[in-house]
Amino acid sequence: MKIGFLGAGMIVLDLMRTIDQIPFEKKVILGTEHNRERTEELARRFGFARTYYDYDELLASDVDTVYVALPNHLHYSFAKKALEAGKHVIIEKPITANDEELESLKKIAAEKHLMIFEAMSVVHMPAYLAIKEKLPELGNIKIISLNYSQYSHRYDAFKAGTILPVFDPHKAGGALMDLNVYNISFICGLFGEPKHVSYHANIEKGIDTSGILTMDYGTFQAVSIAAKDCKAPVSCSIQGDAGCIAMHSSVNGMTSFDLDRNDGSVEPYNDNSGRHRMLYEFLDFIQTVDTKDYAHMEEMLEASSMVSRVMETARKDAGIIFDNDINIKGEQL
Repeated sequence: MKIGFLGAGMIVLDLMRTIDQIPFEKKVILGTEHNRERTEELARRFGFARTYYDYDELLASDVDTVYVALPNHLHYSFAKKALEAGKHVIIEKPITANDEELESLKKIAAEKHLMIFEAMSVVHMPAYLAIKEKLPELGNIKIISLNYSQYSHRYDAFKAGTILPVFDPHKAGGALMDLNVYNISFICGLFGEPKHVSYHANIEKGIDTSGILTMDYGTFQAVSIAAKDCKAPVSCSIQGDAGCIAMHSSVNGMTSFDLDRNDGSVEPYNDNSGRHRMLYEFLDFIQTVDTKDYAHMEEMLEASSMVSRVMETARKDAGIIFDNDINIKGEQL
């Protein structure tokens, strides 16, 4: 894979921790004038073949895949342009600001026989796959409870009047899009799309700084909490009438869990590989592209679509509207 990285933000810096273990044939990076110094430093430190400051120039190069690691509201427009230029796209979570944008990208990709991936680390990690295998041992599922509450230093700036992208309703920000997307992807990946969704959010200046999402599956209920304005000890579990799976971290960084059966036995799981959480997804993307496994890509993309629908329903239930929620006819979705 010859990949072009868009952006030099925190998620790209995080990926650099495992970049030497990902077999990219070539890597280039797109920066902007305001982050030129950081972009050049990244390029030097991690062996990028070239830095670009013009997106059209990058798209005219020989890269075959573009990784969109920009603020949420830009995912659609930059991914669309990459697809139109004949490039596969990997889009950082959340894949798009709303479901209409995602459907538009899927249509373009299908017409051009290109691939789209959401960089959602959770569903590629060994601990998640192990939980998927162990679910039948829980019996009938009754309650799922996930909490990812992480006080953000950006919230201090937000309270002081500086609105950064993660708290900006004009840039598709908020706790649902930034943190709860991990929880929702975890739940939907294991159990499919819920019958009903309700979002009870703490809203400040038009954006959810924290909130509680409930997902009704008919025979069981799921509660998904995410907060950027407060913190709490991690508490994540899947409860069935034959046992419980208790997780020891937020699901996006999960490497261990305990299967606690009703008979009193406890089976621990630990992924002791020490591998970075983002490694697994990129290895999967590369293999999928190399083997032209469109069926696997479609399976992953349908999961992303499911999560996109849940999140759009949730935030509109809470009255949160993004600038991206204007379709091509200029009507509010």
